[in-house]
Amino acid sequence: MKKTVPFFYFLCLFISCSEDNIDIGNIITDNPELKINFPENFPELNSAYSLNPPTKYGVELGEKFFNDKRFSTNNSISCASCHQQSSAFADNNAQAIGVDDRIGIRNVPSIQNLAFMKFYNWDGSKLNLESQSLVPIITHEEMSSSILEVISKLENDSSYKNLLIKTFGDEKLTAERIYKSIAQYEYTLISANSKYDQIKRNEPGISFTTEEKKGYTIFQQKCTSCHNTELFTDQSFRNIGFPINTDSNEAGRARVTGNLSEYMSFRVPTLRNIEYTAPYGSFGQFATLKAVLDYMDNGVLEGDNLDPIFKNNGNRIPMNEEEKQQLIAFMKTLSDEKFTNN
Repeated sequence: MKKTVPFFYFLCLFISCSEDNIDIGNIITDNPELKINFPENFPELNSAYSLNPPTKYGVELGEKFFNDKRFSTNNSISCASCHQQSSAFADNNAQAIGVDDRIGIRNVPSIQNLAFMKFYNWDGSKLNLESQSLVPIITHEEMSSSILEVISKLENDSSYKNLLIKTFGDEKLTAERIYKSIAQYEYTLISANSKYDQIKRNEPGISFTTEEKKGYTIFQQKCTSCHNTELFTDQSFRNIGFPINTDSNEAGRARVTGNLSEYMSFRVPTLRNIEYTAPYGSFGQFATLKAVLDYMDNGVLEGDNLDPIFKNNGNRIPMNEEEKQQLIAFMKTLSDEKFTNN
């Protein structure tokens, strides 16, 4: 009688041989998704977040990219050079300063609560963070580089190889992995622990001063048409009659849409941590918050597309000097010292 070899023998042999030939580089290491406690009453997350949620090593990798000056063509500036924590990840220059001290056309926006934003950049040219980070890399006035140049500088760096393996399972550096990692890091930059937030949470021993409380009332009367939701921006694009940047490359939202009705309209900025982000305006037109309020009180520039909030009210938002100081006092309650490390 002919003897047969049990089937499980071949099965075991196959498994054994397969295991001997496993590509260890493709095994994903333990890289858990971070548990983030999202603030109550904040708007819904950007839809891209669910496709690229922050992970333990993805965030670490993204922060390393964010601080690496080799992203610029002459290795002189990083993302963090303009987006400084003490200024709510903005800076205090009127306009962005790039390689070789080149001056950009716009003020550096703060980087906070980006996971909840629908648009990115002053003109809303990007709809997700994963595509936004390429903009400063290739812009002549900023890093003036290319993603291929960045990859060539970093791909043999052993510290990056180690993090790439922990994050993605192998050490290959790609453009997509750079964009995803930076976005993961930026998603974690959540500011929601200001005095205002503590009061909203009914934390014991925290309350508005008389001046701040009066300022909050004025804010609700005069400012919430634009600066609403817990982000303190409705994320709309508006022309509010600020002095115009005469740079021929500037057109505001119209640069993106080609629609002249949106000429010099910009995304309404958040007021969170506004105390730390001077100067103000799309190209730093105003040195102080008081200067902004004085301008709105005195009357803004006329324009066919001037926002109705001004157009229907004599091109101004009237305020007396006491109201201005009270309003500024309230806006300073939106400062999150833990977030900015101030």
